[in-house]
Amino acid sequence: MHTSAEEMRDVLTQKAIQDAGFRAELLADPKGVVSREFGVEVPDSIDIKVHESDINTFHLALPPREQLTEEQLQAISAGLSCCSC
Repeated sequence: MHTSAEEMRDVLTQKAIQDAGFRAELLADPKGVVSREFGVEVPDSIDIKVHESDINTFHLALPPREQLTEEQLQAISAGLSCCSC
């Protein structure tokens, strides 16, 4: 079953809202949590950043400036990364 980055983000967000322990773990080790929750291996070249929002902060993710590598493109198409490479 293929899961899109949006679907993964939704699953992780909902679980983090409902479970404080999961939220803390996701903030501390996002790559490990994604690997465990979705049964995928996140390549070393992919970095996952989780930001905890508050009422005074607005997060904006910009696309990368440079061309993506073949490994990064494959990871994105597999739904492993949505915002950073």
